[in-house]
Amino acid sequence: MSIKPNGLARAAVRFKPASFAGTFVALMMSALIVAACGVLLETGLRASVPAERYANAPVVAAADQSARVVADTIDGPEETEYPLPDTARVDAGLAAKAARAPGAATAVPDFTFPVHRGGSPSGPPSDSAPAALTGHGWGSHAFTGTALSRGAAPHAGEVVLDADSARTAQAGVGDTVTLETADGRAGFRVSGLAEAGAGDLAAEGAGGGATAWFADAEASVLAGHPGKADAIAVMAEEGVDTHALAAAVEKALTGSGAQTLTGDDRGEVEDHGLAYAKETLFAIGGSFGGIATLVAVFTAAGTVALSVGQRTREFALLRAVGATPRQIRRAVASEALLVAPLAGLLGCLPGIGLAHWWFGQMQDRGAVPEVVELHVSGFPLLAAVGVGLLTALGAGWAAGRRPARIKPGQALAEASVERLRPGVVRTVLGVAAVGGGSVLAGVAASAAGSDAANASLGVVMFFMLAVALLGPVVARVCAALFGLLLRGGGASASLAAANSRTNARRLASAITPIVLAMAFASTLVFMHTSESHVASEQLRDGITADHVVTDPAGLPADAADRAARAPGVDAAVSLLDTQVLVPVRGGGETSLQGTATQGLTGSGAQLAKVQDLDVREGGLDRVGPGRIAIDRTLATATDVGLGDKLSLYLPDGTKAAPEVVAVYGRGLGLPAVTMDRASLDGHVTSAFADTLLVSGGEAEPLGALGEVTDASGYARAQNVDREFGAWANYMMAAVLGGFAAVAAVNTLVMTVLDRRRELDTLRLVGSTRRQVLRMLGWESLLVSAAGVALGTAIAMITLTPMMRGLTGEFPHVPPLLYGAFAATAAVLALAAATLPARTALRDRGA
Repeated sequence: MSIKPNGLARAAVRFKPASFAGTFVALMMSALIVAACGVLLETGLRASVPAERYANAPVVAAADQSARVVADTIDGPEETEYPLPDTARVDAGLAAKAARAPGAATAVPDFTFPVHRGGSPSGPPSDSAPAALTGHGWGSHAFTGTALSRGAAPHAGEVVLDADSARTAQAGVGDTVTLETADGRAGFRVSGLAEAGAGDLAAEGAGGGATAWFADAEASVLAGHPGKADAIAVMAEEGVDTHALAAAVEKALTGSGAQTLTGDDRGEVEDHGLAYAKETLFAIGGSFGGIATLVAVFTAAGTVALSVGQRTREFALLRAVGATPRQIRRAVASEALLVAPLAGLLGCLPGIGLAHWWFGQMQDRGAVPEVVELHVSGFPLLAAVGVGLLTALGAGWAAGRRPARIKPGQALAEASVERLRPGVVRTVLGVAAVGGGSVLAGVAASAAGSDAANASLGVVMFFMLAVALLGPVVARVCAALFGLLLRGGGASASLAAANSRTNARRLASAITPIVLAMAFASTLVFMHTSESHVASEQLRDGITADHVVTDPAGLPADAADRAARAPGVDAAVSLLDTQVLVPVRGGGETSLQGTATQGLTGSGAQLAKVQDLDVREGGLDRVGPGRIAIDRTLATATDVGLGDKLSLYLPDGTKAAPEVVAVYGRGLGLPAVTMDRASLDGHVTSAFADTLLVSGGEAEPLGALGEVTDASGYARAQNVDREFGAWANYMMAAVLGGFAAVAAVNTLVMTVLDRRRELDTLRLVGSTRRQVLRMLGWESLLVSAAGVALGTAIAMITLTPMMRGLTGEFPHVPPLLYGAFAATAAVLALAAATLPARTALRDRGA
């Protein structure tokens, strides 16, 4: 069948501009969504960061910074990578092997770790020097460009300081400074002063620009990882090709587990934020993009079908005057070719703008490194245009199939009166969608954790599909129910109810986008409000300490002991905040879930005095080496109980299987895993605790340790840390809800403009302009009320099992926020129905 534009199509576009304008807007918005998500997805797939610290080291050998899970699929074993919470390290002795590779001039083990300045061993740090520095091994000067300005390179027990740090500390060459590292507090003789090179300046963020260099022989011990290095930097002999050197180093390190990296791959070793940025971009561009694309296609298809359906009378007349079914199908396809490509191209431009803005917002919030650039190519744009074209062709073909197929006389009869009986195929598919949604809702209600969440996402999709397929039936039911309420609203309200019952297909086309907007926006927004509400309550009830001490650079190693000696203090416990990766089952597959973890310095009995985890089974007093406590939701998700071993990956990727000795109930507001601090030694970059909880005593003596607040202040600070998750959910809700709202307005405007003849007839039989507008107002109220009610029902059916599985509580729906959603739907529906009607009545002098 040829689908070249023909005279019928051009005439239809020219003489029915309102109908095609609505189709154009829907397809343009569809392209906008697809293009924006496609650009973000491509950026996530292609994102990289240039090497900064290792810019002058052509080859870097480092450990794999991902944990991998292999799953059996139909296509064979499939491996999935999960970024590690902390740095995985390599054997520092590999530097000697790499240095012997052909073409290698030298190979240097690299170390980067936090260092605290210290006062006397029993007192607080002095106020004359920066509180934190970044420590390195001196050998790194070979590739960072750092050079001595005075003195000599450090030996064991010595340190080289940058000039500013030495000046602030009032220390010169030959003086002794007290520094605190993972190996404890000790005095170091200043052997020299140095000017930090570009490579060291790139790593100074943690220490605020203050740097200390130690002898390579003791740097790994001071870093807390004896015999381990962050990476091995390999320098090339003059004239040696980088790829040849990389191949030689890879061969020399065969069997060591180290990866040989060149180019931008070196940047991933020094900037672990890239892996999480890729996950974020993939989640938004891929996972959310897939849902958004389905919604866009779904909505655009409905608008195209409405446009074709509004011209059923014209198709019937064409059939009556001799047009063949093939000509009707060609006309519909040609109309799609006339409208879809241009709409797609115009939609791509704001789509690129949305992607730029969205990407910039993520960078501003720290979710994506500043050096990552947005990638815009022709692939996502071509996909956006192609999706719109295929949607228009498919929806047009489906909507025009019956008018093209039936006899001319029957076509004229059906064009004058709406068919009451829905199609058999559509009904069967709609009932199947209801069944699928119901089954998944049952699965979600009986599941927990990620299984409940995954099943619930399918619930909303199935029920939305059911609303679209069974739209006319649903519309008649809604018209009948809400029509009972409209009977008391006078003649205009009764006429609106009768109109709605008679034209159920038209009503369905207006209700569906509102249902879509309400269901998705409510699901995304109230999912966050529910989690945030439970987490805030758990955090508020879980912190029973009188004082909370924090320091962004880390607390002194003896902070708990010093606080315990303060007058009136009953208990002081320091906590190291990190993450572990836990294998969880979801959807029949195993994935690694990043789980908040606190490393406890002290006993479980002491922790119970400052933190109420709501222990349900076992006891915290048994937490120690090889024994942990976990949240009950995590226990359910991993199918692990008291006395069982929980397989997990420590922050640097080391596998462990500690015994579960306690299960508690506040793992959403507080960390879901509690283990002893010693179990994390050697597996985290910073050896310094993040939080100190103190029961009893006064706040003033604790000020020397860090910033002091109370439990409520700490809870507020923790809630601020959840802001990116809230922003991401609200953004996705705004994109989907905004798109669906535009689609709803677009559909209502198309519907009203197509009813000009009906409105003129009402005026001819004696209805006043005000009565006609009031009728349309009642109709818009019916549409918005039905859409809000259905959308709310779908959202609650989705959220209830999801939240019960994730939090153990029912969804938390803020009344004012829900009221704002409902009011917005009502106002948009009213404006979309009455404003074009006013114009139509005024233009015809009605």
